[in-house]
Amino acid sequence: MNKDRIIVALAVVTLLLFILNIGSCINAYNQNALRKKEMLQRMELEEKSGKVVQERAGLAQELEAKNKELAEEKANFEAAKKRLIQEQLVSESLKSELEKVTKLKEALEAATKKKSSFTFNKKAQQ
Repeated sequence: MNKDRIIVALAVVTLLLFILNIGSCINAYNQNALRKKEMLQRMELEEKSGKVVQERAGLAQELEAKNKELAEEKANFEAAKKRLIQEQLVSESLKSELEKVTKLKEALEAATKKKSSFTFNKKAQQ
């Protein structure tokens, strides 16, 4: 009987150890699966991070190019503005010259009319 009790106790202990061993294997499997899942997530995040960094660099270059283009357009605008001011000054100068010429022409026409009327009157008096 003593042997039977020892055999039963050993069987129970063996069964408990077997159950603990299976539980430990399941726990190790779950931890391994979680570790692989976490590694996969980290790799995906690294890839996304790399893409974001590349995209950011590309956008920075594009921004720099747009800023250069804007500076060129601004310089062109300023040059056109200066040309426009110069042309306006030339136009004003030409207008004033035209006004002077017009006044001289009118004065000349008036003098011509006076002269012709004076010669007409002189002929009429003779």
